[in-house]
Amino acid sequence: MSKGSPGPTPGFLVWRLANKWRVAVDRAVAPLGLTHAQYSLVASLHGMQRTGERPSQRRLADHTGLEALYVSKLARALESAGLIERTRDPRDPRAVQLSLTEQGQAVTRQAIAVVQELLQQLLEPLGGLDAPRTRAFTDELMTLLDVPLAPAVPNDDSTQGRTP
Repeated sequence: MSKGSPGPTPGFLVWRLANKWRVAVDRAVAPLGLTHAQYSLVASLHGMQRTGERPSQRRLADHTGLEALYVSKLARALESAGLIERTRDPRDPRAVQLSLTEQGQAVTRQAIAVVQELLQQLLEPLGGLDAPRTRAFTDELMTLLDVPLAPAVPNDDSTQGRTP
């Protein structure tokens, strides 16, 4: 909380909500052998493949907001589990393209269904997944996510001692 605010800051609330939802998704997809981060990767890959795209690890990292090195680590684990294939991009030998295997597609479809049910439950206080309040909430989140981060300024006293 900040000194000027009587309650929690928006940043603190977003952080708490993100952690709450991450834990809920982790628990929901664990029976399918996935973590929340792995789910984010395979669900994004599933959506991209449905539009005919075979993304590189870099493209998937940009899409999910995860660090490229973390996507690489997740992709290796998912490849070992038989859920994705990693192949060299014929246009760029340094790049690795990702695609879901048949098993990966089946697991991902199950995981998407489980997470959709979970989202319906988590969004019930706003009226559910398709409710006007949920759409407005989603629009507000998109507005915040679309703002680029300013580069960090080392030793800037104005950011010292603040919580997210």
